[in-house]
Amino acid sequence: MGKRWFSLIAAGLLAVGTLLPAAPAMAAPTFKLPFPCGQSWSGQTRTDHSPAYAVDFNRTDDLGDPVVASAPGTVDRVTDLGGTSYGKYVRIDHGGGYTTYYAHLNGFNVSVGQSVGYGKVIGWVGSTGGSSGPHLHYEQRLNGADIQVRFNGSLALYWGTKSYTSDNNCSSTTGSGTVNTSGTALTVRSGPGTGYDAVGTVADGTRVTIYCQTSGTSVTGTYGTSSIWDRIGTGRYIADAYVYTGSDGYIPNVPRC
Repeated sequence: MGKRWFSLIAAGLLAVGTLLPAAPAMAAPTFKLPFPCGQSWSGQTRTDHSPAYAVDFNRTDDLGDPVVASAPGTVDRVTDLGGTSYGKYVRIDHGGGYTTYYAHLNGFNVSVGQSVGYGKVIGWVGSTGGSSGPHLHYEQRLNGADIQVRFNGSLALYWGTKSYTSDNNCSSTTGSGTVNTSGTALTVRSGPGTGYDAVGTVADGTRVTIYCQTSGTSVTGTYGTSSIWDRIGTGRYIADAYVYTGSDGYIPNVPRC
């Protein structure tokens, strides 16, 4: 009699267990590039990296450039390992087991326990620890294990080097201007300078949206001589000296690339 009841109870528990749905895994945060809005960086992955899925980011003269949180979270580690390993690094806990690492920093701009959002400057690009030159070593981890990095849900390039443009904390603030070349089409470059590849043209009189501005090759144009370049799309730059923006110099409130 006792054995029969025990068998019935066990069977009932088994049936209930099979009906209970498994708890869904928490979705990954929407990670952004760990740099300010509009900036372009070269990201490298390689099979002999440690850990394997980390990305090393570089651009020209990047020592001291700001590094920002790639997703909202809480800073849970601000550590200086001296001349070894990651050197100065920050870790951010994003919840659900997801963390990000920012290593070889030149300095810190956050403290443990601090809440951060998209675009918050957490430190600056450096060459501390086991680094052989200035760059940012960046990782995404799940439950402590490194995972392949994604930005806006899209997988980073494995393996090789790719140029990425940040949309981290981009606001709706953009500028606009009108191309004025007195009839000649304006050359669009892949970067902020005449030494970059030509990737198209913009007709005289065209109204353009300016997503960010940066310094590059000095150009003499319709509006004098200027080293300002306007980014009008991903990998698309035009010389500000040929663009009427209503501003003498950088446009107020438009981000710097």
